[in-house]
Amino acid sequence: MKNNTSISQNIFRVLLGLIMLYIGIAHLSFRRIEFQAQVPVWLTTDEFWIDFVVVVSGYIEIIFGIMMIIGGKLKAKTGIALAAFYIIIFPGNINQYIHEIDALRLYSEKQRILRLLFQPILVFWALWSTGSLRLFFKK
Repeated sequence: MKNNTSISQNIFRVLLGLIMLYIGIAHLSFRRIEFQAQVPVWLTTDEFWIDFVVVVSGYIEIIFGIMMIIGGKLKAKTGIALAAFYIIIFPGNINQYIHEIDALRLYSEKQRILRLLFQPILVFWALWSTGSLRLFFKK
């Protein structure tokens, strides 16, 4: 099945890819400590495993960034996988909200709620920009 996407979808796909690259690099370097605060306490409280989760997710985000920028035959599957990734990491955002963690430039309840509300937009963005959304409606 051929997956044609429009110019605007391709622009937004590449933009999301660049954002993912930036976030992945941030996980591994200049925002690493702040991302550690995102790891849900119910997952682990051990510092080694918290850092492990941050590092692994950083590499995953870099891979997603590259895949989104490249596009190609796997772009629809990449969009589905990235949307699933956004859903999987959502508990970290909930953790930040529930525990009122000031990190990642989110210093108020309102800012943390807005971040929670933005997650479904990211899911839609990943699916729409890669043409994956169309695949869901065809099946």
